[in-house]
Amino acid sequence: MTEHVWSYKSTSGHLAGGDLIGYKVEAIDGDIGKVDKHSDEAGDAYPVVDTGVWIFGKEVLLPASTVIQIDSEKKKIFVDRSKEHIKNAPEFHRDKHLGDAGYREELGTYYRPVTPAGGQPIV
Repeated sequence: MTEHVWSYKSTSGHLAGGDLIGYKVEAIDGDIGKVDKHSDEAGDAYPVVDTGVWIFGKEVLLPASTVIQIDSEKKKIFVDRSKEHIKNAPEFHRDKHLGDAGYREELGTYYRPVTPAGGQPIV
């Protein structure tokens, strides 16, 4: 099951109803873009990130569980994945995938923590 990947971690600093549009998004190895859209819906939370020139102007949808910290003062979101991991995620097309349960399952599986023998997630 991948439902847990669609919820913000309690330690992220996320406040329900907060507007994240325009926040910069930082992977563990650098900037990946800005939040263009987001959802706070319980069990279906995510930011959609406009990657600008990083991956040729494409958007990526990140499950809320990838967010490890939100700095409202600096308007910045930090995620626990590398740029390469995000770049290699199943391709996202807003018009096609936002309401697609199959895509959501595929993406949730891709981003779920993989822990060898109880270790830290592999990202």
